[in-house]
Amino acid sequence: MSAGRPRLLFATTNKGKLRELRELVGDAVEVVSLADLPPVPEPEEDGDTFEANAVKKALEYARATGLPALADDSGLCVDALDGRPGVLSARYAEGDDKARYEKLLGELTGVPDDRRTASFRCALALAWPDGRTHVEEGRCEGRIGHAPRGAHGFGYDPVFVFPDTGRTMSELTSEEKSAVSHRGAAFRKMKPRLLAL
Repeated sequence: MSAGRPRLLFATTNKGKLRELRELVGDAVEVVSLADLPPVPEPEEDGDTFEANAVKKALEYARATGLPALADDSGLCVDALDGRPGVLSARYAEGDDKARYEKLLGELTGVPDDRRTASFRCALALAWPDGRTHVEEGRCEGRIGHAPRGAHGFGYDPVFVFPDTGRTMSELTSEEKSAVSHRGAAFRKMKPRLLAL
């Protein structure tokens, strides 16, 4: 670890997200995760937008650790459900990812393909201990399928279909997913800020 390399806290315990960010910034920035630091109280995600939750998390972690902090909030917005599950995507149903997407499929029973449009959205916030923040957003358009398919990914990936290919997010390799995902888009927009830390 070089003495001149800036440190950045990525406020996540998700190893996949951490690997994605480390690949994006390369050796220019030392990316540490919550697992690398002494325990910090987890902020409550009580905002009504993805941006509000991401900014709150980034600011609280930056102030608690003294490091620039990056945090994301993301979820699935389904047009036929008036944007639900939205900011409640991770808490949409009790249980695991399968319970959540099964609830979603149940709510869409009988809804035709042309009305099953949806988007994955991500807000990525960078905060400094002095209170400055910068936000980038990413979005990925698709529709909700009728049954889960694919062995990769997590969350709602098995039921999120790309209309041009007919493949679900779970049927993509990690490289393919990064190239088209909402989080990948937000990361790429944020990259210049991260490299300038």
